[in-house]
Amino acid sequence: MAKQSSQFDYHKSWQVPGLTVLQASLSDFSYDRHAHEEYAFGVTLTGRQDFFSGGEFHRSPPGNVIQFNPDQVHDGHPGDGTTLGYVMIYVPTAQLEASFADAAGCERAARFHGRETLLDDPQLRHAILDLAQLMIDRQGTRIDQEHALHRMATRLVQRAGKFQPGGRVSRPDALLLRAKEYILAHLEADLSLDEISQAAHLSKYHFLRLFRQQFGITPHQYVLSCRVNAARSALEFGVAPSEVALRHGFTDLSHFNRRFKRIYGKTPYQYQRSVT
Repeated sequence: MAKQSSQFDYHKSWQVPGLTVLQASLSDFSYDRHAHEEYAFGVTLTGRQDFFSGGEFHRSPPGNVIQFNPDQVHDGHPGDGTTLGYVMIYVPTAQLEASFADAAGCERAARFHGRETLLDDPQLRHAILDLAQLMIDRQGTRIDQEHALHRMATRLVQRAGKFQPGGRVSRPDALLLRAKEYILAHLEADLSLDEISQAAHLSKYHFLRLFRQQFGITPHQYVLSCRVNAARSALEFGVAPSEVALRHGFTDLSHFNRRFKRIYGKTPYQYQRSVT
């Protein structure tokens, strides 16, 4: 049992089934060798994280990413005499299969197996920390968290040298147009990729692949764009920003403020004052 000087805080995602993040602070605790059924992605924040896995001994300084495949045996403990702080996200395989396949352009790549356990990769680190913060703060919608997972999967496939960017197709596909219509009709809902792809009668893998090829953005980016556009129109009619946020699928006013300002350079309240 861990002593009081070590701390373990687990946070379950409210939106994505099975997704869990651990915030840990270790000074006098060592993990026994074990393995998880899901993928695990961690970032060392403070101290040094020492562990044995895959026949090798690893040392992870602050900023490094740790990636464990399902059933990959490992242990772990603080390594330099100071308190070890880190976050670790546990992701069921089903939540990453379509993203791995999309990034590799091959459905067989759904069961991706990373060869690197310790990675120095700012892009991957930021995606992991962004997702962890969304879960810890209980912010963002389901598709926000799914998008962070997609960024993580895409970066891992890129590092493996298997990334296949989607090419452009010449005409809108009727199934994709059906997906767009579904999104526009359900902007107030906590949309998921599963729901949108089912509305288009496509597997999640084929939906991700075709949508990016056709429209040049991810479904997540398209949903956010539609929500912000609809919200802007409501603001111009004088609807209060707090009401607009709830009406158009944002989790709260601060979430709406961040997303709106990234596109228009002003908060919703500032924009509303300037146009009315």
